[in-house]
Amino acid sequence: QVQLVESGGGLVQPGGSLRLSCAASGNIFSVNAMGWYRQVPGKEREVVATITSGGGTNYADSAKGRFTISRDNAKNTVYLQMNSLKPEDTAVYYCNANTVVEYLSGRYRYLEVWGQGTLVTVSS
Repeated sequence: QVQLVESGGGLVQPGGSLRLSCAASGNIFSVNAMGWYRQVPGKEREVVATITSGGGTNYADSAKGRFTISRDNAKNTVYLQMNSLKPEDTAVYYCNANTVVEYLSGRYRYLEVWGQGTLVTVSS
């Protein structure tokens, strides 16, 4: 089993900053791409930013210039630094990881995992 544990959400005023963290744990052989997604009620989940195991990044247009995704491969942890937050950034933020797990001795398979979500509220 693999788990993603997120932290760092909360209430922040417009223009403020938050840093989200997401740590993967369990029977992990390797972690490939990781990412952050967000969802508001009544809308589909959307990608915010992704990062490969080599550090290559991609951002949604809404996140470019304000958010920075990074990762610590030794800790299987991904971060999202969010600056200049706007009310429209209010959402539940979900961590995603594409992992390789050892399900039997010497046997491996791909497993995509989601975190439980952390609420970010941007409001004055």
